[in-house]
Amino acid sequence: MNKAVFLDRDGTINIDEGYTYKTEDLEFYDDVFESLKKLSHFKLFIVTNQSGIGRGYYSYEDFKRFNDKLVLALSENGINIEKTYCCPHSPEENCDCRKPNIRYLKEAEKEFDIDLKRSWVIGDHPHDVTLGKNAGARSIYLLTGHGQKHREDLSAKPELIANSLSEAAEFIIQNDNHN
Repeated sequence: MNKAVFLDRDGTINIDEGYTYKTEDLEFYDDVFESLKKLSHFKLFIVTNQSGIGRGYYSYEDFKRFNDKLVLALSENGINIEKTYCCPHSPEENCDCRKPNIRYLKEAEKEFDIDLKRSWVIGDHPHDVTLGKNAGARSIYLLTGHGQKHREDLSAKPELIANSLSEAAEFIIQNDNHN
């Protein structure tokens, strides 16, 4: 079975100015490429809530264009994203794919033979930590993006509260059982 790192997108990989969808606004954090290269022995996935689609702020096609540009830039820097899972619904729609629901992690588990107990979830929202806990994975809460603002809202306890993706990657490497 494979190990995975499930990454939130906006505020974790790229800078989040709120409802980020315009390709010209794509800006990576400085440590993203180096950090994700260190995690190359994991299968990497993006799991993102995009309520701006459900709220009518932008279309799924807008999301796809932005995400395709992001994944291509990662690929050009030697980082393979296996798949992006996107919830396009607003919170009020009560769907089963919005984090912290584990639908997408269970789909990845089945499709890519993922061992969730040996996997990690990284993100800047409390629901990312809860997603990890709900799926039986380990989690890291980032203080980038919205992380600082929502730190007091954490109900589940992450394995680490990290200042950066670089710090998170180092922690995963140090705490990976290499099995």
